[in-house]
Amino acid sequence: MSKSSVLGTTIKTKSMREKYSGIFLFMAVLFTVCLISSNLFASKIFAIGNITLPGAVIIFPISYILNDCLTEVWGYRKACVVIWMAFAMNLLVVLVGQIVVWLPEASFWDGGEHFNYIFNMAPRVALASLLAFLVGSTINAFVMSKKKVKDEGKKFGVRAILSSIAGEFTDSLIFMPIAFFGTPISVLLKMMVAQVSVKVLYEIIILPVTSAVVKKVKEVEGEDYFDKNISYNPFQVFKKNSI
Repeated sequence: MSKSSVLGTTIKTKSMREKYSGIFLFMAVLFTVCLISSNLFASKIFAIGNITLPGAVIIFPISYILNDCLTEVWGYRKACVVIWMAFAMNLLVVLVGQIVVWLPEASFWDGGEHFNYIFNMAPRVALASLLAFLVGSTINAFVMSKKKVKDEGKKFGVRAILSSIAGEFTDSLIFMPIAFFGTPISVLLKMMVAQVSVKVLYEIIILPVTSAVVKKVKEVEGEDYFDKNISYNPFQVFKKNSI
């Protein structure tokens, strides 16, 4: 089955529009797992010197690396489909977790306090997390897509880092004020800078691996999509013939 990826479009048959490759599905699932896991790991706070960070920083940046890979290979629209799917699955875990917290505890079970601590997330924090992820990931994909067209497919490393900075900063800008409402602005700014810096540094260190993976996936998939003359409205990605 042949296809050609050219600036602005990828020619696809009907069957190709209806199917996703195994690699794409694997990345989509891994992306979703990273998001859900990061919300669970966020309940652990650790300190390195004077820097205090949530455990989520260990895995959350991987979602942005995967976001870069998905956008680079398959384009903005398919990346947004994965973002919305991950958002929906994360929302499901939050809602079901809350329901389980409300269930009456067995008399012999003594893990209620610890279980509730992890899953009984305050509505404000849950909202902040979901909203920050959705907007931050979409901004990341948008910058990645626009820069790829502008750079004619070159400078992958530069746009991967720039898109991550934009996405991570937006994520923190939304999450911090909502989740930690009432905290002094100076403290919030310090936390934001620390989180964004650590996450971006994480991605810079692993950039050679990301670049190698993207190159290999392009070769295997025969895909190198350029988003030209498309709508960047994230609410239109499920329209017919949009993906």
